[in-house]
Amino acid sequence: MSQGFQDSLPMFGQTDEAPEVPVAGRLPSYIRDHRARLRDRFRHGGADALPDYEMLELLLFRSIPRKDVKPLARALIDRFGDFAGVLSAPIDKLCAVEGVGEGVALDFKLVEAATHRMARGRVLRRQVVSSWDALIDYCHTVMAHRDTEQFRILFLDTRNTLIADEAQATGTIDHVPVYPREVVKRALELNAAAIILVHNHPSGDPTPSEADIAMTRQIEAAANALSVQVHDHLIIGKSQELSFRAEGLL
Repeated sequence: MSQGFQDSLPMFGQTDEAPEVPVAGRLPSYIRDHRARLRDRFRHGGADALPDYEMLELLLFRSIPRKDVKPLARALIDRFGDFAGVLSAPIDKLCAVEGVGEGVALDFKLVEAATHRMARGRVLRRQVVSSWDALIDYCHTVMAHRDTEQFRILFLDTRNTLIADEAQATGTIDHVPVYPREVVKRALELNAAAIILVHNHPSGDPTPSEADIAMTRQIEAAANALSVQVHDHLIIGKSQELSFRAEGLL
């Protein structure tokens, strides 16, 4: 075999096709194709057609346009558990994940804020009786993935229409300070006829503690003295909620 002919043969493992060399500022074709497939699946099947890490990929495409973001999406799911857990994670914890800068973290927080506002819009200025499921969904959206306790009050008018929703206090992983006098004072300021108390349990278990029960009774006594009714107290867990009214605790 002549040297010239031998030099023209491909080495073992080589192909006649030269590997693609990325052009500056342009993604390799296999990444472009992957992104196109994800967008197409979302376009035709919606969010249900994609697992959580691929939903994150779709968001990251816009935040990191010139890089394969699948490994980062998987790392974020591994770190925070699911799609909602990533969006609700604090900025400092997001930025602690390699590959996430402040810009990416802020993009996530913008999406989170948009989901909160949309959920709130479905219940504000509506009667809670006719929008109870939407109200529960809103409380889960805003509170279920928090890593500290938050105490919120939903203020209702005489027709049981939600007129205001306010976070009153934020605490630790297992306690939030609540002052019955301040709760009732705010209800009077808003001319509310009734209130619904809501707080979350970061542990995920919505079972009320003795402190939860005692605090609720104190607020109920203070509110009743001023003709403000406590309709319910909801405790929001990771995937379920508990109603004091349904449990006979109110």
